[in-house]
Amino acid sequence: MGHPDLAAAEGKSSQRPLIMKYAARSDVGRVRAKNDDSAYAGRHLAVVADGMGGHAGGDVASAATVLDMLHLDRESYNGDAATVLADEIQTANSLLSELVHINPKLAGMGTTVTALLLAEGKLHFAHIGDSRAYRLRDGIYEQVSIDHTFVQRLIDEGRLQPEEAETHPHKNVLMRVLGDVDASPELDLQALDVVPGERWLLCSDGLNYVAGHAVERTVRGTRNLGECADILIDLTLEAGSPDNVSVVLIDIIEETPDDVNTAAVDIISAPPAATPAASATPMAPGSPNDKPVSASGEPADSTDPHLGEHLSAEVLREELALRPHELVGAAATAAASGSIPTIAGRTVARRAATVLTHKAGDTEPAEPEDVIPLKPRRWLTLSIAAAVVVALTAGIWLGYAWTQTRYYVGEYDSRVAIYNGVSQRLGPFQLSTLETVTDLTLDSLPQFTQERVRQTVPAGDLYDAQGIVRNLRDFGTTAPDTECIPPSASPSSSASATGGASPATPTPTASASVGAATSSASPRPTQIACEGTP
Repeated sequence: MGHPDLAAAEGKSSQRPLIMKYAARSDVGRVRAKNDDSAYAGRHLAVVADGMGGHAGGDVASAATVLDMLHLDRESYNGDAATVLADEIQTANSLLSELVHINPKLAGMGTTVTALLLAEGKLHFAHIGDSRAYRLRDGIYEQVSIDHTFVQRLIDEGRLQPEEAETHPHKNVLMRVLGDVDASPELDLQALDVVPGERWLLCSDGLNYVAGHAVERTVRGTRNLGECADILIDLTLEAGSPDNVSVVLIDIIEETPDDVNTAAVDIISAPPAATPAASATPMAPGSPNDKPVSASGEPADSTDPHLGEHLSAEVLREELALRPHELVGAAATAAASGSIPTIAGRTVARRAATVLTHKAGDTEPAEPEDVIPLKPRRWLTLSIAAAVVVALTAGIWLGYAWTQTRYYVGEYDSRVAIYNGVSQRLGPFQLSTLETVTDLTLDSLPQFTQERVRQTVPAGDLYDAQGIVRNLRDFGTTAPDTECIPPSASPSSSASATGGASPATPTPTASASVGAATSSASPRPTQIACEGTP
């Protein structure tokens, strides 16, 4: 049985503009300490983003991306809505690269993006990663998005059955993400016909722990969008999902006069009181002429050459107040906290709140103290100089001896190689030597993993380095298999996916060596980890 609104839509064409009726929810889940998901829903735009990059960057990536896109929630695009959506996601990708350049601790962060833009009588769809989009139309419920994952590639190649995917140990390894590695990531883009009454579900992969038939039954049978979103979140928590979960529910409806009259009224209230940190005027990192801004976003001094760079949390709230919306997850936390510094060159209208960051306050330099110079004795000076030279020589020798106990995996002649030492130079001296060149070519790995190998992957010893090479060959990732802790699916999910049988888990061969960016923390700042790990 289809959605009740669908019957009214059959047999007639829409004479009025279409808008989205929406609900959005997000939850940190049973295991994670923070929410790396972000989601936005309005009358013309819906976005879900699932961040990755561990403690430092997952929430930053998803929040920055969603807040960077919220200005797209409008109706008029002069015939180029599809182009604008794709360009904006690519711009968000460049924003993440800028953030990493400013704060190297964020290196390796990334995010999935699944977005719908309702404009010009079409529903424009954009997708990268493993968040999902489902559509219920004319009684047919189907998944519109395609997961950009390692197991999906195995399915496409006929090496894995779809029912085996949910229990595969590397089911969360991503092949494509938005992040600071690929300057122009490949997006899935579609311009879809749209009719009043159709319903959409956008969700992060945390919802995958709920059996597919239970999700479909809820989407079909729950008329109220807010109630439907709440049930889906509850089902995820009951299933014991270790991941964050975010859902956006959309019904396509015809715009009414009441919708037009309340276009800037039905909004989420700003926090009642701002903390001192939130009320302070944020500055663009690295900008030489930081000046406060007015509530409208214009610099107080009109001679400021960095017009539009210095934005405040109040500017973001003004942007959000222009239209009805729901903002949840890490992006909502960023908007509420006011920790929204900007990137130089971003305009007020489009970059009202581009960054969620962990920014430490600058400390004032200590005042120099008055020192009474002492007249040094020549012999004492020579003795100190000699001692320094001896200490430096001993330190250099000991340091070099230590480097020769280390190993790392890198590139040699477009192939993966193992080196003895560390990947640095000391003046004219290279602190490593080539140990082994493997037959694994770099271009057989995905782009994300190629960049990781070019940056070198440190190893504790030769055995550790050989293990990294095995992981690259078998799974296309630098992360050891022991760091991938696949969460157990719920009984209902397993039963639904496998039909009660325990599927065999095929092991990928070297011919399908692929790598991935993943969406959880890792002990190393730029280590590729496994999505779903706490």
